[in-house]
Amino acid sequence: MARHQRVVIVGGGVIGLLTAFNLAADVEQVILLERGGVGQESSWAGGGIVSPLYPWRYTPAVTALAHWSQDFYPHLAQRLLATSGLDPEVHTTGLYWLDLDDEAQALAWARQAGRPLSAVDIAAVESHVPVLGGGFSRAVYMKDVANVRNPRLVKSLKAALQAMPNVTVHEQSEVLGFVREGERITGVNTVNGSVLGDAVVLAAGAWSGELLKHLDIELPVEPVKGQMILYKCASDFLSCMVLANGRYAIPRRDGHILIGSTLEHEGFDKIPTQTALESLRASAVALIPALADAEPVAHWAGLRPGSPQGIPYIGPVAGFEGLWLNCGHYRNGLVLAPASCQLFADLLLERTPIIDPAPYAPAGRL
Repeated sequence: MARHQRVVIVGGGVIGLLTAFNLAADVEQVILLERGGVGQESSWAGGGIVSPLYPWRYTPAVTALAHWSQDFYPHLAQRLLATSGLDPEVHTTGLYWLDLDDEAQALAWARQAGRPLSAVDIAAVESHVPVLGGGFSRAVYMKDVANVRNPRLVKSLKAALQAMPNVTVHEQSEVLGFVREGERITGVNTVNGSVLGDAVVLAAGAWSGELLKHLDIELPVEPVKGQMILYKCASDFLSCMVLANGRYAIPRRDGHILIGSTLEHEGFDKIPTQTALESLRASAVALIPALADAEPVAHWAGLRPGSPQGIPYIGPVAGFEGLWLNCGHYRNGLVLAPASCQLFADLLLERTPIIDPAPYAPAGRL
C-alpha cells in the first residue's frame, strides 16, 4: 500500500475521473491533471448508450468489461447522486436493432452469453415506438439497456471529487512529458511545473499515444472523430433507443434526442462539418420521419481514443516502474468505465481483480 501514497492521474475524462473516485478511499493523495476542462472531450461528446453498439461483434475482452459495467451502472449512479447531489440520469429504455445483417449471430451470442436479446415482430416495434419510420422489416430487442447522460455524469464525478479532501483536480494543466529517474517514472512535467507521485496513471484518451511518444513507447491509440446532432422533442416522444445502419437515436428523460454518429480518421481535427450534419439529419429522418420538420438544436464533434479491436490498455507499463495505463477505450469509454476503473484500482492496490486482467495488460501489446 505504502508504494502508492500519491497517485497522479493524467486525463480528466470519465476514465480519469472514475479512476480518481475509485482510488481516493485507499491512497493518501490523488492529483488529477486535465489539459482543458474535465470531461469536455470524448466523455462529453458521446451518446452514453450503456452497451457496445453491436456487442456480439466484439472480443470476449470487451464483453467482460461491458457486462460488469452494465450491471454496475445503476449502483454507480445512486452512489454519485448521494455523494454529489447531481443525478447522472441512467435511463433504462431498452434498445431495438433494426434490419441487422448478422441477426443470427447476434441471437446466438445472446444465448451463449445469457443476455436478454430476442427477435421481435416489426409490428410490435411499431406499436411500442409509434414515431419509428417505415421500411424496416426485422428487429431484435434488449430490454434492460440504459443510457447515461454523459455531461451529467461528468459534472457529478467532478463534484464528488471536489468534495474529497485528499483529491485535487487541476484543469487547464496540460502535461508536456514525464519526470524520469532511471527506470522509474516519478511524475510529470506540466505547463504549471512538475507534479511528482508514487504512481503516474495515463488516462488521456485520444492523446495518450502522443504523450507516450515522449518515452519512445508506441501506443496504438489514435483519434477517431465522431459527430452527433441533438433535437429537442416532447419528453414522451421517443420511448426507446433505436439503431439501424450504424446510426442510433437516444432519448433523454427530458425529450432531448441524440442522433449519432460518424466515424472519421481526421487526426485531431474536431470541427463539425456540413457533410456530417446532412448525413446525420438523413439518418434521423430515416429512423424518425417526424424529425424532418425539426431543426437540430446542437451539432458537435469529439475524438474517440481508437485502439486495436477496441480493447483498452489497463495496467503497469513494463520497464517504466511507476507508470500505469487506463486508456484506449475507443467507442466504449462510457460503457466500459465502471469495470475498467474498478479493475485498474484492483491492480494498483494489489487486490483480487474483478475480472481476468490479462487481455488488457500493456505488457506484450506495446
